[in-house]
Amino acid sequence: MREVLVTGGGSGIGRAIARAFAERGDRVTVSGRRMDALEETDGGRGMRLVAADVTDEASVAALFDRSYDVVVANAGSGTAGKLKSMSLEDFQATLDVNLTGVFLTFREALREMRAGGRLIAIGSTASLQGQGNVTAYAASKHGVLGLVRSLAHEVARDGITCNAVCPDFVDTPLTDRSAEGAAARMGTSADEVRAQMGERNPVGRIITPEEVAAAVLYLASKEAAMVNGHALTLSGGMV
Repeated sequence: MREVLVTGGGSGIGRAIARAFAERGDRVTVSGRRMDALEETDGGRGMRLVAADVTDEASVAALFDRSYDVVVANAGSGTAGKLKSMSLEDFQATLDVNLTGVFLTFREALREMRAGGRLIAIGSTASLQGQGNVTAYAASKHGVLGLVRSLAHEVARDGITCNAVCPDFVDTPLTDRSAEGAAARMGTSADEVRAQMGERNPVGRIITPEEVAAAVLYLASKEAAMVNGHALTLSGGMV
């Protein structure tokens, strides 16, 4: 039985990942900003629930009152908009959650992680390619992949792996908010935008959170011991 930490586990991808580990019999600690959302994630599965903010150094440190075998840095956010009209505050806030949050989480994890440990970051296809109107998000997710690829070299001789899962649009509340924002800008419906999101990839549909969780379970497995510094892309062949 492993000790697993999943950040940003109050909904969407993080919720699916936490539940997948719990259902395999692992001891799961799930963190997020809202305790009521974490309780919904748990749903009687016996997870350890911790309110935490990944942008706050002390809050992240408090998560690590024990060592973990698997740490999934999932917490993320994003603000759409053109760079020329973006405030420094909005740009920095995106970097703080998506990139600095991964740095703080992985740094604390490595203080006690032993051989066989797994560090997994949730990136995005935006880690691998640019796209208009999401410059802050893409910059932060490119940074996550750079961190993962570099850290993989640092930890390899310690028997630890560091990888990223990079999905395209996933069926989550964050995607719903993105669709609503795009629909408002384009003068169309959120349902139409969601359909276009799915059509971006050759399979022609939005990814499910459970498909992302399955990829994370693989990277956390002993069979993935030689997968290190990798960006496992879930995009139906788009990337």
